[in-house]
Amino acid sequence: MAYNELLADRIRNALRTREGVEEKKMFGGLAFMYKGKMACGIVKDDLMVRVVPSKYEVSLQKPHCREMDFTGKPMKGFLYVEPEGFDTDRQLEEWIGLGIEFAESAFPLKRKHS
Repeated sequence: MAYNELLADRIRNALRTREGVEEKKMFGGLAFMYKGKMACGIVKDDLMVRVVPSKYEVSLQKPHCREMDFTGKPMKGFLYVEPEGFDTDRQLEEWIGLGIEFAESAFPLKRKHS
């Protein structure tokens, strides 16, 4: 499944000054990991954003935003934003900021012992 390369470049540009950003192919698109946790990504032309629980419902009410239903049922804490919702760099940076906030607030990753 292809994802919007122009959007990928816009996200890369917005994250260029942050340490600890990685890209991974995920959900048939591209995910941007921050400090090991997914912050945002792209599925086709939509922006995918992880949002802290306290801001999820408010964020969901914003124009061009809907629950992420990749598996056919809503995924808790994930949103899709249609392209009209991130037309400007400022809008995109606001959404990415929510994803970064999620990654910074998430619990540390559990490491598997070998």
